[in-house]
Amino acid sequence: MAQERITWTSRIGFVLASAGAAVGLGAIWKFPYMAGTNGGSVFVLPFILLTFTVGLALLIAEVVLGRLGKGGIVTTYRRLAGPAFLPAGYLGVLTGFLVLSFYSAIGGWTLSYFCEALVGQGLITDQSQLGAHFGEFTANPVLALGFQWLFLLLNGLIVAFDVTKGIERVSKILMPLLFFMMLAIIIRGLMLPGAWAGVEFLFKFDPQAFTFSALLQAMGFTFFSLCVGCGCMMTYGSYLDDKTNVLRSCSWIAFLSVIASIMGGLMIMPSVFAFGLDPTAGPGLTFITMPAVFAQMPMGQLFAVMFYLCLAVAAITSSVSMIEILVSYLVDEQKMSRPKAAVLSTIALAVVGILPCLSFGLLSDVKMFNGRTFFDVFDFFTSNLSLPLGGLVILYLAGYTCWDRVKNTAPEKWQWLLKLMLRVFSPILVLVVLISGLI
Repeated sequence: MAQERITWTSRIGFVLASAGAAVGLGAIWKFPYMAGTNGGSVFVLPFILLTFTVGLALLIAEVVLGRLGKGGIVTTYRRLAGPAFLPAGYLGVLTGFLVLSFYSAIGGWTLSYFCEALVGQGLITDQSQLGAHFGEFTANPVLALGFQWLFLLLNGLIVAFDVTKGIERVSKILMPLLFFMMLAIIIRGLMLPGAWAGVEFLFKFDPQAFTFSALLQAMGFTFFSLCVGCGCMMTYGSYLDDKTNVLRSCSWIAFLSVIASIMGGLMIMPSVFAFGLDPTAGPGLTFITMPAVFAQMPMGQLFAVMFYLCLAVAAITSSVSMIEILVSYLVDEQKMSRPKAAVLSTIALAVVGILPCLSFGLLSDVKMFNGRTFFDVFDFFTSNLSLPLGGLVILYLAGYTCWDRVKNTAPEKWQWLLKLMLRVFSPILVLVVLISGLI
């Protein structure tokens, strides 16, 4: 029997915490460069459509399973599906652990760039110098590890408190702050001459630019952006009371996730086009191209501070959801106190996180599995294998094993559509992402 479990104090607290988990660095760091390298609108429009269909169905499934199981992913699988599904639960915990191991390295980069912006450093127009500066920082083990551990420490402090006093309270402050700062940067960027070309790049649909690769990338980013597949939303759903309307709450989460991604694109692309820089710069768009933008922009230091603070806030609101997977497992299954579980999780992440963090420096020559660094291996395993597999398990449990209880999430006249999404369309798309990623 499920034990009494603490619940969110309000629906808005759950929505903001879950939206924070979904938004993350994906919206500001990953979405703009993926849109830039995949044809702009031919990536953006399929992403929006997929989010409000198959992505929303998978999000609902994961949240409902968590609320039914009243526990983290391992506890929920054992209660709802029996011991046979425990390996899938452990895979979810491992996935969250590995994701945060390399995600925290990027989180450290955001803290470093925020500190540099505060003191006016790093605002250089020459992108080759910026690239060299970025390379020197990531190759410096003291700086790279120091900021990564600072980032993990902030996460550990937040989850050491119970959910309502830690994650919920922080999300209620940081998420509105994040959207406010993003809006301010967007308005400033749109005022630049030539900025509208960046807006057209994101939203003016060009059928001739369509590629199957862009569609595959949009599918993959849909699941990444909603933070589904590893048990994060399942854990958050376990703190949800039985009166909350899951369909409405998940719709808000999906909406805020899409809005944040679009705002992330609008924060970057108009300014990039206004200064004639390369929108297809890839992952370096945020850390190499944008400092060149701020160096040329009036009051550039102020907007650089706001931009990198946005990145840091987004990184923390999503990373706390991943460390919560570990903490919840230790509390539910190993009967640890929450502070002890938070300390143990933080230390373990700091130790294992050394490998991906130093992949850009001391360990850059250590390659495996077709020339991949530790960072690449962690990313490939979670993004291309464990997250899609986790999504398939969730879809099976929600669409078949627990369907009689999951169906009540939707109004009776729409239950057939939810069943179709859970049993047909979502599994097909997840399989496509899984197979294409492995190939």
